Amino acid sequence: MKIFVASLNFRTLEGELEALFEQFGTVDSTKIILDRETGKSRGFGFVEMSNDDEARNAIRELNSSEFDGRTIVVKEAEERRNDRRDNNRW
Repeated sequence: MKIFVASLNFRTLEGELEALFEQFGTVDSTKIILDRETGKSRGFGFVEMSNDDEARNAIRELNSSEFDGRTIVVKEAEERRNDRRDNNRW
């Protein structure tokens, strides 16, 4: 299951986010999204866990919790709809 994590501290590292979720089970991947121009964190990211029960438990326990000085939002990631660039095609 892919999990969306928002309101991250801009200094949070992927390893720290991974360690947070590992409390609930095996983490397959962690990715903090960076700004293309500055290379700085955009304050959100994704965590993938292969066990859906562990992922749901992590979501339930971590949503609205404090992490790295911020109250984070944790929910199941939604499928990405159309890319913005696709809207400009003729």
